Amino acid sequence: MMISSSHLDALQALGYTEPEARFLYLVATYSGYFVARQFLGFTGSHWGKRATTFWAKLHAQKHARTECFPKSGVIYHLFSRRPYRQIGRENLRNRREHEIEFIRQRIAMLDFVLANPERSYLETEPEKVRFFCEQLKVPNYFLPARTYHGQRDSQPTIRYFVDKFPMFVGAETLSPPVVTFTFIQGSEANMTEFVHHLEAYLPLFRQLFEFRFLYLARADSHFQVAKELFDSLVTIPLQSDAAGDIVRYFKIRRAYRRMLSPSNPFRRLPRKDIKNQ
Repeated sequence: MMISSSHLDALQALGYTEPEARFLYLVATYSGYFVARQFLGFTGSHWGKRATTFWAKLHAQKHARTECFPKSGVIYHLFSRRPYRQIGRENLRNRREHEIEFIRQRIAMLDFVLANPERSYLETEPEKVRFFCEQLKVPNYFLPARTYHGQRDSQPTIRYFVDKFPMFVGAETLSPPVVTFTFIQGSEANMTEFVHHLEAYLPLFRQLFEFRFLYLARADSHFQVAKELFDSLVTIPLQSDAAGDIVRYFKIRRAYRRMLSPSNPFRRLPRKDIKNQ
């Protein structure tokens, strides 16, 4: 994972150290929310002066606030527009307030990125669209999209990859490069969101020569159901050769018509004609 020096410099200009700036960049890009253990693990520090100084900076500049949930403890929300503006992420929805399930999912996304820093991530919507449309030559109407309607006089806005799940390109020197998609299951047992996610991505999957998919969940009980859903919604449809089936149908149909043609010497004659002969 490469973070541009200009983005780090912009965050450091707000008074943060280089490790703090790196951490805030990842929080702003992938989650908007974080917990103390994530900062301590990322910086390799323990609870003490370094951590309390970081929290003090965030609160003094009103860049973040703390939210306390009964079963989730204290969660920090990077909500201020200024840090996001510094790195060109001003319009991300991570700044807004969300329900606890959304927050837990975003914290899990940050966990994944922090645990896999060596990956080459496609971080933003424009970056993903450019990669698929320009590099892989996939028309944009195959990309997972959602249309947002504003006021009556405004034009609808089409947004791509609104789920924001981590996506990265393999380090192997393959052509075309292989993309790894991820889906992070929430704590609920309902798999409806996963089904909708696969349905939205299936048109894009059909356009790729090869791809990888990671299903991530905290409960082991989810994996078997997820595998069955993935097989039925993605694997089987992709393995079926619909175009080949159509071609075979028309070949059989053409051969059948030729067999019935009067010019065919091997055409089976009606029984009455045989008697007359």
